[in-house]
Amino acid sequence: MNEQLKGILNKAKLNFLILGCILIIAVVGKVVAPELTNTIFNTADQLVSELYLIFVAITLGAFIPNFKYVAAGSIGVFIAAALLIHFGVFTYLTTEYLFSVLLVVLGFSAIANLYRHYREFRL
Repeated sequence: MNEQLKGILNKAKLNFLILGCILIIAVVGKVVAPELTNTIFNTADQLVSELYLIFVAITLGAFIPNFKYVAAGSIGVFIAAALLIHFGVFTYLTTEYLFSVLLVVLGFSAIANLYRHYREFRL
């Protein structure tokens, strides 16, 4: 295998892991709870048209060199917001909507970070 491709794959393990997890969530969700999965992914599909969310996700993935911070921070914010929803602080949000936002942010930031790794090796 080409050394550049090995280098990209080695640096982007977390990116592929996140994208693979999103795919696994979709497949397992369709088997276990298809209605909930449809709701979550339909909401995520609608969130893609929210350009500010996409710009933030792409900026996080492209400009933060250590992608572990982006992934851990996104998941941490999701957990904190889910707890606040559970305690009744955010009465206007649902956990399903929040999970949709997490999927969109992690997906787009993983792809942007993967492209950043590609551009580093290409130049």
